[in-house]
Amino acid sequence: MGHAEVQPRRYTAEEYFALEAASDVRQEFFEGEIFAMAGTSRAHNTIALNIAMALRQSLRDKECLVQIESVRLAVEENRHYTYPDVLVSCDPHDQRESQQVYSPILIVEVLSPSTSAYDRGLKFKQYQKLPSLQHYLMIAQNTWRVEWYCRNEANQWVITVLTEPEEVLVIAELNLQLTVAEVYEKSGVAPLRVEPLPEAGPQDE
Repeated sequence: MGHAEVQPRRYTAEEYFALEAASDVRQEFFEGEIFAMAGTSRAHNTIALNIAMALRQSLRDKECLVQIESVRLAVEENRHYTYPDVLVSCDPHDQRESQQVYSPILIVEVLSPSTSAYDRGLKFKQYQKLPSLQHYLMIAQNTWRVEWYCRNEANQWVITVLTEPEEVLVIAELNLQLTVAEVYEKSGVAPLRVEPLPEAGPQDE
């Protein structure tokens, strides 16, 4: 006789919030399951800081929030909550919130071996449900590669891949101009390492 498969415990959103309040470890929530966030590397933190600092400078004269790593995003109320590496929200409602953000215009995820498939697949598919989201950046940390997904007027996601040091990421509505070299500044990541082709994202399914 076979053994019954053990099912993971399911939590309500309220239980998740209570656990979050009592824990020093950030955890993401999806459909009742809770996932502890993996530790980050020095390169990961440096890349995220480089982008966040550039955004803070470019948005000094705008009423926008730039948040990094420790601010929770409500992707779908009571169903999906994440902690993006960097996000920007220019929504007045988010300006008044103290616990989480609801309406980001930009999300940045720095890829790692343990999260790459999730960031490219399910997480991106979920993020596309956010009406406010216009830009999604996925930044490799084993080579110089910036994948910029931008939502066009037809509600389609158009990708631009930047790999050369002098190539510039330009997001006009955020007043951002950032070269690939500036993204990776002092990260220790080698620019010329060969990287395998990424797995197909949700837009290719």
